[in-house]
Amino acid sequence: MGAYFDNAATTRVYDGVCRVMMEAMQQNYGNPSALHTKGLEAEHYIKTAQERIADVLKVSAREIVFTSGGTESNNMAIIGAAYANQRAGRHLITTRIEHASVYNPMLYLEKQGFEVTWLPVDAHGTVDTEALRAAIRPDTILVSVMCVNNEIGTIEPLDEIGRIIKEKNPSALLHVDAIQGFGKLVIHPKRLGIDLLSVSAHKLHGPKGVGFLYIRDRAKVRPLILGGGQQKDRRSGTENVPGIAGLSEAVLEVFDDFDEKIDRLYELRSYFIRRIHEIDKTVVNGWSERQEGFCGPAPHIVSVSFEQIRAEVLLHALEERGFYVSSGSACSSNHPAISGTLKAIGVEKIYLDATIRFSFSFETTKEEIDACMETLAQLVPMLRRFTPGGRR
Repeated sequence: MGAYFDNAATTRVYDGVCRVMMEAMQQNYGNPSALHTKGLEAEHYIKTAQERIADVLKVSAREIVFTSGGTESNNMAIIGAAYANQRAGRHLITTRIEHASVYNPMLYLEKQGFEVTWLPVDAHGTVDTEALRAAIRPDTILVSVMCVNNEIGTIEPLDEIGRIIKEKNPSALLHVDAIQGFGKLVIHPKRLGIDLLSVSAHKLHGPKGVGFLYIRDRAKVRPLILGGGQQKDRRSGTENVPGIAGLSEAVLEVFDDFDEKIDRLYELRSYFIRRIHEIDKTVVNGWSERQEGFCGPAPHIVSVSFEQIRAEVLLHALEERGFYVSSGSACSSNHPAISGTLKAIGVEKIYLDATIRFSFSFETTKEEIDACMETLAQLVPMLRRFTPGGRR
């Protein structure tokens, strides 16, 4: 019995999502900008998706802009906001544990003459809010902090972060990369002081290649894609109607009986951690227990370091037995490097290249976890015997 434990990278598309997408591709396939009936049918998917997402976030439907996914949403939020607001200042703030789609746009803007302050985090991966308070200046125009860390699952204290920003500089925008958080947490941007929020569909059982950016009415963001003026000139190009329809259906299904699903995910996470501690010389990185509110761990990610075993070796050994895991962020898998997140939280050097991410979905079962633990109990001692420094 194998199992898929790489849901933070991508999730299985729900059957209902596939059906809606096929309908949009084969029946209601018009261009949403067209004025005839086929066009109106396609446009209906877009309006329905905006309203459905807005209802979950408690925002206005007109504040939802569809994109090609999380990377574009993050780039649009960061680069678009920086250029749109540069007359007010050129100072940006982010953290040392952001995803590459936030980190690299910030590096790009540094090269364009913007100043970036990189905030530290503690051993759990929680942003140092006092450092944030000290960093905010009159010329700060944007703060970007992720909702849930994609490697260790830490939930950042967004409510406190939002309060600090509005106290120190009310005109500064707060962008939140919620790609790992949306669908796992209840997020109400207006209550939390969030001006820009990025989401990707394939993290919540929707299709790849589509996402959205919430842009608060008052927030100024320069468009990155110019053309026919779709989506009120905020993001030109013919909309990915099947993808948007699939995203909409995924949101509907994920948030049905949401609290019950999340409680079950936390139970699975706790069960997994109890079982993983049965294996000798393992360390769970970040939070190991659930904390209430916007702190502690997300319900679907566990980062585990295995002493004396290279992550890549263990990953492929598990794969051969039908278990799929990750050695870090899926988006950096083509450019392997030591995790900046693990460095930032102070993980010991011996564990930096010995860490595996296990991530769950609403479809994960205890039986799958038990099967994985039985396999690890066999693999780990064997692999350690053949690791330099281990017993031979």
